[in-house]
Amino acid sequence: MPKPTNEFSLFDFCKKQAGRIEIYGKETLDEEGNAVPFTEQAALITHYLQLDGKDVDLPYRRQAKEMLNLWYEFIRGEKNGKQFCEDAVSESNDALQRYLFSDVLNVPFPGPRQAKFKFIDLFAGIGGFRMAFQNLGGECIFSSEWDEQAKRTYYANYGDVPFGDITKESTKNKIPKDFDILCAGFPCQAFSLAGKRRGFAETRGTLFFDVAEILRRHQPKAFFLENVKGLAIHDKGRTLETILNTLDEVGYIVPDPQILNAMYFGVPQHRERIYIVGFRKDLGIKKEDFAYPQRQKDIPCWLDVREENAVPAKYYLSETYVETLRRHRARHEAAGHGFGYKIIDDNAVANAIVCGGMGREGNLVLDFRQTNLTPTTNIKGEINKEGIRKMTPREWARLQGFPDNFKIVVADASAYKQFGNSVAVPAIQATAEQLLKTLDKHGVIRQ
Repeated sequence: MPKPTNEFSLFDFCKKQAGRIEIYGKETLDEEGNAVPFTEQAALITHYLQLDGKDVDLPYRRQAKEMLNLWYEFIRGEKNGKQFCEDAVSESNDALQRYLFSDVLNVPFPGPRQAKFKFIDLFAGIGGFRMAFQNLGGECIFSSEWDEQAKRTYYANYGDVPFGDITKESTKNKIPKDFDILCAGFPCQAFSLAGKRRGFAETRGTLFFDVAEILRRHQPKAFFLENVKGLAIHDKGRTLETILNTLDEVGYIVPDPQILNAMYFGVPQHRERIYIVGFRKDLGIKKEDFAYPQRQKDIPCWLDVREENAVPAKYYLSETYVETLRRHRARHEAAGHGFGYKIIDDNAVANAIVCGGMGREGNLVLDFRQTNLTPTTNIKGEINKEGIRKMTPREWARLQGFPDNFKIVVADASAYKQFGNSVAVPAIQATAEQLLKTLDKHGVIRQ
């Protein structure tokens, strides 16, 4: 049929109305009779539309289809009085529904047409794991993330609104039974060297046990976990020992975890993270059958990811703020500490990008290409004349290995947080490739 001109965008709709609107009906009730929140309804619908017709046994298929009809009626009512697609009236409800949610299927990073394997994406963030595994031929059949801003970015790029809190049984019940690999960058704050490092004594630390429970129930062929390097030494190694013992108990052989640095895998960022992979015991794979990827010889530098053109004046620091940073560093130097702002040389590698604290100030750069230094935001004092600026969100995206067609659909503050919390895609992909080669050699997943 001719392409209608009055297209509906779920992303725009959620962005404008998700905080205000509720859609009620028997189809929107969960197992306990409570109304399913709007964004969870969107998760059901988008996952269903992405996976309908594929070899995936969706536990929520009936509910999603009924909910889709309810949404269709609601959206059609929203369009009442406007020019609606008369050419589509004769089409089936299914075709019209797909038209109404066309942006679900028109995203920069769709799944492969013929997948080689299936995986799930837990604590998904903005989809760094998904990017890596899709590049290797995998299809994501479930995603979960509780940050609403990260969900927006994830949806804009992959077409799925992730499900919410994975600690809830209602969320775990949405995971399809049959998948090959579990991916999880489970929250790292509880193990970070910079934090209080309470580990399993802190709620965020216990989220690992939700991962373990899903492994126990579903028994996928393999898993890939990522965390901060501080996990390796937390509580004198006892926390990691507990994790490895738990993975053994739920049925997995786990090669010795390894700390990898993203700078050796194609991005100019000094970012060390611990990687943990495992294989189901009945597959006959031994620890020594798996090898982590070798370092690349060529290391890119900051200039390789710098914006091609001069960036807006808003990214340049004010003279007042520069002076504040200098005093702050001087105080720490006098006390024998190494804290303070850092300026990255053009041919150097960036420090790890992190959200909060001195995250952006630890990766300042010199850039003299902007000649119009008229302030465009409310700052104290004039813009500095020394060319000192913070990196842009797009530059942070490149430092994490996201391609330039990756959509940044949130404000800068949220974008910095999202990229700072993300995994480094090239390092994940290099390790995932080794994982898949091991499965291939044992006839489990053919590459």
